[in-house]
Amino acid sequence: MIMPGKNPGPQVKDKDQYEALRDKGYSKQKSARIANSQGAEKRGGKAGDYEDRTKKDLYKEAVKVDIKGRSNMTKEQLVHALRNN
Repeated sequence: MIMPGKNPGPQVKDKDQYEALRDKGYSKQKSARIANSQGAEKRGGKAGDYEDRTKKDLYKEAVKVDIKGRSNMTKEQLVHALRNN
């Protein structure tokens, strides 16, 4: 429940969580950061599994992100490089 005069502003996504954290003694910045980070796990997943792609597709992706040494890499090495780039 948002109390009058305690509105965190439009930049906070989950105002209820923000207020709960503030009530627990968290700073404004930390409360806002936590309230805005929720749902980050839901993003992503759009690229699909690298293991399901061909080596040629992985190589094209490695070119886009400019992975050095990509021309000599195996499919497994490309997967590792893309995940850790």
